[in-house]
Amino acid sequence: MANMKQHKLGWIGIGRMGYAMAERLAKAGCDISVWNRTKSKAEPLAKSGAKVVDNLTDLAGCDIVFTMVSTGKDVKEVLFGPNGVMSKGGVPKIVVDSTSISLEESAEIRKKLGDKGVKMLAAPVSGNAKVIKAGKLTVVASGPRDAFDAVAPYLDAIGRGSSYVGDGELSRIAKICHNVMLSVVIQNLCEITILAEKAGMQRHAFLDFLNKSVMGSMFTAYKTPALSNLDFHVTFTPELLRKDIDLGLSAGREFGVPMPTTSVARDMVQTLIGHGYDQDFSQLLLLQAKASGIELKSENVSVGDGL
Repeated sequence: MANMKQHKLGWIGIGRMGYAMAERLAKAGCDISVWNRTKSKAEPLAKSGAKVVDNLTDLAGCDIVFTMVSTGKDVKEVLFGPNGVMSKGGVPKIVVDSTSISLEESAEIRKKLGDKGVKMLAAPVSGNAKVIKAGKLTVVASGPRDAFDAVAPYLDAIGRGSSYVGDGELSRIAKICHNVMLSVVIQNLCEITILAEKAGMQRHAFLDFLNKSVMGSMFTAYKTPALSNLDFHVTFTPELLRKDIDLGLSAGREFGVPMPTTSVARDMVQTLIGHGYDQDFSQLLLLQAKASGIELKSENVSVGDGL
């Protein structure tokens, strides 16, 4: 078991995801200081053993600083801005960024950090706050191998493990590939679920069979309550999914990789957006039902989400 107090950790960004991730590190016994723009959102973490700091510069003495904010612009602001971590000259040894940002922004931030002697790991995650609480978040990381080796025990404490995919911004590509798969799988899952229903099955019964089969996955189980009970509270919006599909298709063009199923899934997601569906991307089920000439009702069944 790694010594969880071996490094001083700093955490920036206490949104739904950031809160759940920092909380797991605090509960694992890490020496962690957290900063959030709205301090009150971070304060409950003190109960789990985190130190809540007033200024970003309070994190400059940390060995490893994690950033989980909204945009690339925010990452630059909290690190390099007039009141950023490094604004008084102190620098951490490693920065781990889990924000969803572009490859270009990631490379630019990596270069700026490198100029100050700071190593960077790009570490996008797969999951949401509920997945984190269940201990099932996954992390994909890229950057210097020695930085990954130092950070790995903390990434593993946040979820069910981390995967190192190489240098530079490769983890950003891995995350884009992951989200492209999300679009293709949900579209296919909606097609077959509507086919099963139109043939006379109940959706939850069909999905129960699917989830127990070799084709079932953590994802199909996780989406079963939404598809059975038409509960489309947002886990990921169609707009955000479209953005990632577009990134995937443009990478396909850049590297000369044909992506026919992805192209079709993109058209379906675009159609979903054009019809005004703006909750969760699993509303593709409603689009498929309309195209199949059936009216869906919630089955009001109590089904687990596999977490």
